Amino acid sequence: MSETEDLKNMVLSFRISELQMLLGFAGRNKSGRKTELQTRAVELLRLRSTPVQMKIKELYKSIQQGHANNMMALQQASAASSSQELASIQSQQQQQQQQQQQQQQQAQTAPRSNVYQAGTYQTSDRQLPTLRAAGNMYLPSTFPHSQYQPKASPPAPPASNYPIHPDVKLKKLPFYDLLGELLKPSSLVPQGAQRLQEGNFVFHLTPQQATDIASSRDIRPGAKMDYVNQVQMRFSLLETSCEQDDFFPPGVCVKVNGKMCPLPNPIPTNKPGVEPKRPPRPVHITPMVRLSPTVTNQICVSWNAEYGRGYTISVYLVRKLTSAELLQRLKSRGVRNSDFTRGLIKEKLQEDADCEIATTSLRVSLICPLGKMRMTTPCRASTCYHLQCFDASLYLQMNEKKPTWMCPVCDKPALYDKLMIDGYFQHVLASSKLPPDSNEIQLHQDGSWSSLVIKKEDGKECTSVIDESVTKIEAEDIEVIGDSDDPPKEKEKEKESAKKKEVVDLTILDSDEEDSQVVAKKAKKS
Repeated sequence: MSETEDLKNMVLSFRISELQMLLGFAGRNKSGRKTELQTRAVELLRLRSTPVQMKIKELYKSIQQGHANNMMALQQASAASSSQELASIQSQQQQQQQQQQQQQQQAQTAPRSNVYQAGTYQTSDRQLPTLRAAGNMYLPSTFPHSQYQPKASPPAPPASNYPIHPDVKLKKLPFYDLLGELLKPSSLVPQGAQRLQEGNFVFHLTPQQATDIASSRDIRPGAKMDYVNQVQMRFSLLETSCEQDDFFPPGVCVKVNGKMCPLPNPIPTNKPGVEPKRPPRPVHITPMVRLSPTVTNQICVSWNAEYGRGYTISVYLVRKLTSAELLQRLKSRGVRNSDFTRGLIKEKLQEDADCEIATTSLRVSLICPLGKMRMTTPCRASTCYHLQCFDASLYLQMNEKKPTWMCPVCDKPALYDKLMIDGYFQHVLASSKLPPDSNEIQLHQDGSWSSLVIKKEDGKECTSVIDESVTKIEAEDIEVIGDSDDPPKEKEKEKESAKKKEVVDLTILDSDEEDSQVVAKKAKKS
């Protein structure tokens, strides 16, 4: 109970500004008279909210610190001016002795001219330290406090826990080469307890950077008027434990040099009360940047602050890459050895003694799941464990338009740095044994492959194996199980004789039926 009383006394000592800050922090109404604000602030104590109690102590501490600073400044000013004013009083006393006629006139304006009226002393705030220094013993020590104490300055805003330039590292974007850092990751520091916050940031361009950006504009006929070297703005969470993805603060609004900056459209959501999030992408602000080394570029950011969550803003100079350039870089890395995929095939087709059904072969498509055409550059991520590949060129083109970097086969992340061209399937596609109309192959336990051709007969699809070595293996694997131990040749003879016995001559049956019909006709005539 004593702590609650202390908090209540702190609240009652607040001025209107502190009361409004406290109520705004708690989301309450800040308008009204001081008594109304005090009543609402005291009601907050019933909630027993730890953040509210901490805010009250913080505001009270700032007020006390402000009073202490003011008293210290007043004492220093009094000590500094006492010696100077004492010298001026002595000179005035000498003038009073020499010029008796002017004493009465000077008495009205001199620092010692104190008029006693109805038991009170009238003097100015500036004369008070002068009179005391001059030894005016008749000056009462109980001088009204409100007449000489200056007004306390408004409390300074509480110190923020956010660093100005946190050690935040953002993830590298595959389609951009970093050329320079124009604005280090800077914290979006909230000022006060209001939800809507605003921050200002500046950055400059060097003469070389301004020239490179201006000269990199694509002005080819038919090409989109865009810059190859771009100024890129990125937002992220204030988190230093790992590399961060792009992340926009809630309710963010950006102005670059006084112009509204377009941001990615929010992704709609059906959840009630949940604010839609923007896609995690960088913002291209080159058209709004002043390409001059002598002019400062200003960025004004407004956002909705969240308790316990910080954000950063950063600006970079980058060079935009195309999907063809990324494909060339991917090929320059080299090709994954065929033995790796061959070992993966053997591992998947390995016989399991505990399994009753053994898998002896696998069928893999040569059609890319993205373009529905035969692959030209088969690849997959090193983090994927499936044999099916996809075409690298189509995959890069898709992510150039909408960067998701998700594997089209298993829907797991397939980042650009993890992509590898598969040497096994590249050899299959380049092999002369693969027919031009074959889009599917069969993989075997020894790591070999055979092509499959789908033929249509009477509206039905059937597959045939082209590889002769595979057909021989399949013929040898066939076993005939019987009761007797006769050699295979005798069994074949018995089967042939059985077939002969079962054969019925349909022509004989037809002739007998004709003869019977002729006999019946003759009997009728007779």
